[in-house]
Amino acid sequence: MLSEQQLIKDCQRGKKSSQYELVRRYSGMLLTICRRYASDEAMAKDILQETLIRIFTQIDKYRATGSFEGWMRRIAVRTALNWLDRKYIRRETYPVELEADGHLDPTILDQLGAEEILKLVQGLPLGFRTVFNLYAIEGYTHQEIAELLQISESASRSQLSRARRLLQKKFNTSQISKFRSA
Repeated sequence: MLSEQQLIKDCQRGKKSSQYELVRRYSGMLLTICRRYASDEAMAKDILQETLIRIFTQIDKYRATGSFEGWMRRIAVRTALNWLDRKYIRRETYPVELEADGHLDPTILDQLGAEEILKLVQGLPLGFRTVFNLYAIEGYTHQEIAELLQISESASRSQLSRARRLLQKKFNTSQISKFRSA
């Protein structure tokens, strides 16, 4: 098995077997990122394909000063964002009454499986989902999100707050449904 360093060098040289190995090793992780931003599985796979193309065309620019996986993750996020209509994110509103408390109870995550969490997040409106993913999952700051999405920092904070409240509401609704069906 090739070391990550050798795999990178081989990919930079255009070695097909190493490119295949990179796809084999990292496509699952990258697809998971793409799914968080895509509206469906087909779109996630299209974003993944575009991400891999960008990785291979930009791999010569990678310098081993940081994590290779982190470098690929940033490419995946930026590729996914390019697929989204940023203007739509800026003007998006959600007409539902949300409770005043925007706190998302951390124990909720303990009660749900990964697929259930992904489903709840996928059910968020595009702008809420995008900001939530960038902030809560990818670890971007509100300033970085504002730059990426070309929105204000306060809009990023607002979208995150609304996303959290809506997730809380969706979780409560799903728990009531589970309780009733049990």
